[in-house]
Amino acid sequence: MRFNLTANKLAESRFLFDLKIRTIRAPVLPTVVGVVCAATRFEGMVCTQIQADGWDATDQLSQLLLAGKFLPQLHLILLDGICLGGFNVINLALLSQRLNRPCVALMRRMPNFEKIEAALKRLPQAEKRLEIMRQAGVIHPYPPFYFQVCGETPEVIAQVLARITDRGNVPEALRLAHLIGAAIIKGESGRQA
Repeated sequence: MRFNLTANKLAESRFLFDLKIRTIRAPVLPTVVGVVCAATRFEGMVCTQIQADGWDATDQLSQLLLAGKFLPQLHLILLDGICLGGFNVINLALLSQRLNRPCVALMRRMPNFEKIEAALKRLPQAEKRLEIMRQAGVIHPYPPFYFQVCGETPEVIAQVLARITDRGNVPEALRLAHLIGAAIIKGESGRQA
């Protein structure tokens, strides 16, 4: 399904919100933190917990957003990669369908699939995890961005990413989520988002 949004509508609308999901490893369960931004302005936060290397990331994110107050304002779901809490793989197409929004798994560089497959072999149902990753589609290289997308064209998403990135090569919502996540774990944010 495609939502036929324009880059201008996504990036310039005062009601544009991006949700950045950042996993924080804690002694019990990884906590997933979402930062909601209007363009590059911080608007709010959400959080939930998932199983490390589990199977519940897609369901937890869906429930978090469907039950919360931010979904009507969100035009784009921007994720920090396709996996949370280790290898808890997000079904990007299912998440997009459930939320009725384009969903993007953003990466800083092209993944090393040999290393990913080697790591997955240590977990149960490695092939199923790989298949969910593959179902998210091709990784689109639009340097400095690499991403998988469901619900919108790669060209529109590349334009949106450029517009919502005002420092370095990381969209502001992701940058804020990294800083907040580091502060929760270490007591203070780091230098690099």
